[in-house]
Amino acid sequence: MIGLSAAEGGEGGGAALDQVAIMTGSAGVIALGLMWVGYLHRTRRITWLQRVADRLGRLFDQPGWVALPLTMFLATILTALLGFIWDVSLHIGNGRDEGPLANPAHYFILAGLFFLFTAGMSAIVLPLDEKPGPAAVRITRTWYAPVGGILLAGAGLYALIGFPLDDIWHRIFGQDVTLWGPTHLMLIGGAGLSLVGVLLLEFEGRRSRPREDVSRPRRMWWMRAFAFGGLLIGLSVFQVEYDFGVEQFRLVLQPMLIVAAATVALIGARLTLGPGSALVVALFAAAVRLAVAWLVGGPIIEAPRNVFPLYLGIAVVVELLALLPLERRRLLWGAVAGLVAATAGIWLESLWVGAVFVDPWPAAMWPELLAMAVPTGIAGGVIGALLATVLLGEPLPRPAVRRTLVTAAVVVVAAATANGLMIDIPQDARATVQLRDAEPAGGRMVRADIRIEPAGLAGADPEWVQILAWQGGVGSDSPGRGLVVDQLDRVGEGHYVSTKPVPVHGTWKTILRVQDGRTQTALPIFMAADPGIGAEEVPAADSFTRPFVSEITVLQRERSFDHPAWLFAAASLVVLFCSLVLIAALCWGAARINDRYPHTSRVPTAEPAPVS
Repeated sequence: MIGLSAAEGGEGGGAALDQVAIMTGSAGVIALGLMWVGYLHRTRRITWLQRVADRLGRLFDQPGWVALPLTMFLATILTALLGFIWDVSLHIGNGRDEGPLANPAHYFILAGLFFLFTAGMSAIVLPLDEKPGPAAVRITRTWYAPVGGILLAGAGLYALIGFPLDDIWHRIFGQDVTLWGPTHLMLIGGAGLSLVGVLLLEFEGRRSRPREDVSRPRRMWWMRAFAFGGLLIGLSVFQVEYDFGVEQFRLVLQPMLIVAAATVALIGARLTLGPGSALVVALFAAAVRLAVAWLVGGPIIEAPRNVFPLYLGIAVVVELLALLPLERRRLLWGAVAGLVAATAGIWLESLWVGAVFVDPWPAAMWPELLAMAVPTGIAGGVIGALLATVLLGEPLPRPAVRRTLVTAAVVVVAAATANGLMIDIPQDARATVQLRDAEPAGGRMVRADIRIEPAGLAGADPEWVQILAWQGGVGSDSPGRGLVVDQLDRVGEGHYVSTKPVPVHGTWKTILRVQDGRTQTALPIFMAADPGIGAEEVPAADSFTRPFVSEITVLQRERSFDHPAWLFAAASLVVLFCSLVLIAALCWGAARINDRYPHTSRVPTAEPAPVS
């Protein structure tokens, strides 16, 4: 009943049922077709699938049940990434979708996630006359599936489930236009963590054909490096709101998220692949993100521009620390590398952030930044070292120890995230705004003179005091292609002035935002009328005084609070539980592989990077 009432409430309550039916029906038809191909292969009625897999296997010196899934995965995950960044930019520039079929980016996301799942299923279906390694899971009397394939398919399925659940979520809670909506986190979390399954699958394939007397093709080193680069990108997508400058959470979360992604991926890569690999991984991730940023924010799509973390400073720190003899003690070195990455490495990254991001990190934020980043860096370094230990074929610590380490890492990251989400909404705070017209650009543009009460609401070094204007429409003829951020000049205590014109016309939502420490609040300057959700226009008068309110009420205007208070928390906990199940499954798969494959002798360094 709650879902139906929300659906009937207007455009903000979910997709039209006919569009949901079309997408579901299309996905169902494709799934049935792929299942039929798999059935024909398993019953040996077709041979072409095996021939294609074997041909790719010869190219990569891998079994076909590894080579074909990896080829499919590399093609589809890049498609999903492009669609994801494009989708975020369209929401920032245009606002909510008219429906899933009206947003071209959704086709790329859905295709990428669907064939991500298919890649995992192909690894499960392909093995016919062999047991794919000692860790393989028995399905029937004669059918065994590689662990990496199961994990890849499971991560893909988890991400795919987020699509229909997202529509249910919007029908109940309205359109929460934020990347960090729980069902949105399912989509990006499943896709990002699928790279762990890819790395484990490649390990199973490599160890199923031991060739000690023959060196393997260099291309497989690069394939593994690119997989770690994909893991770095996948763990970075949680930060994408910061990349556009429309983050709806405290700025201190950004460096913590950067450290988490960097330590897991770069430390894992350096231990697994040897000298230079952390730099290769960081450069690969930067090249992919640059290409996607150019496609989305360049002359082709003309959506709001985005930037991205560079990770090179942290990669350099990791490479230098690997020169120490301590690198032989994997877990201890991982913890130390994580600590240094979260201090010296994140300081180097802050130079890049200050140069290209909308919101640089103020000096006043650094004590809390380090308090969150350092434990996260140590935890991430340990997780990266554990992953590398599995991929090197070396023995993990005994089960009780490794479970404690993983659990502690999850708790540390959860605690840091919870702290970053804590905000204070000031009571009886207001701003008096005086607007003066500037040169028009498709409609009325204004500059603002703002006096905040109490004057000490924001100190001398806040995270931001800014005017954010967004959802004005993408395209080169729109100011900022649908996104304008003006960092206000402080001319006195509580007194701020514009540095550039901002739009107050059309479909724009123009907002005054303040974040200083845990204080995070906003007030509307101009909000276009929105008949779809029954919202009236908030006019931009030449002079007005308005109270500061919870920022979520203006940034997520379409969100509905017409539901029992416990329902949102309960639904979020369900999504959290599912996410923990996915993490537990990845840990189970890594431990199963490590326990069942013979261990290699520990060597001082991993295999070196290939040279031409």
